[in-house]
Amino acid sequence: MKISSPTIIRTWTCVVFDLDGTITDSGPGIARRVARTLTTLGLPVPDQLMAWVGPPLLDSFRTRAGLSEAAAREALAVYREYAAQDGVHDGTAVFPGMAKLIEEIHQAGIPLAVATSKSESQAVALLEHFGLARYFETIAGASEDESISSKTDVLGVALQRLGESGVDLERTVLVGDRRYDVTGASAHGIPAIMVEWGYGGPDEADGTMAVVHCVDTLRTLLLG
Repeated sequence: MKISSPTIIRTWTCVVFDLDGTITDSGPGIARRVARTLTTLGLPVPDQLMAWVGPPLLDSFRTRAGLSEAAAREALAVYREYAAQDGVHDGTAVFPGMAKLIEEIHQAGIPLAVATSKSESQAVALLEHFGLARYFETIAGASEDESISSKTDVLGVALQRLGESGVDLERTVLVGDRRYDVTGASAHGIPAIMVEWGYGGPDEADGTMAVVHCVDTLRTLLLG
């Protein structure tokens, strides 16, 4: 990806982070559980499983595996069983430098939130495991029935909760790694910063305020 506008500096009133591919490197664990799920259901396992990391899994079971609505929900239930067995943090690590940056933003008095297509219960458990949950005003994720799962919908929930708690949303920014993050941010009229260390490709950066290749550059954009 080409770094765009890396010198933009603003005073943000709120920072919303994506989770998988932005804060945490969870791709290997997700890919492994998707492969186990497809094998369990007697379905072929594609070569490019990392493409499943980011969008709602229910959508991927429908569109990528070609399953009906009922079959996709069955597959999601199997996946979640494996996730429960493994532990949500299995195969997951925090990207180097991200924990420190989150703490620094919190110490600067800027409210933080998470908006992820991972189930909300899994997201909370994961961030608690890594000792990061305490820094966020809210952690919004997909509902258990997947009625709320798209980044646009999840971000809407996060923003509603933040507004209800009195957070100033006038200058809010979203940090993510996939086109779904950019689309969700655009739908709510807020700028998006894309990180290169995630799972997106160069073609997913259109519409971003900036693309950053390292945590230091992201720190400059968020804290000055």
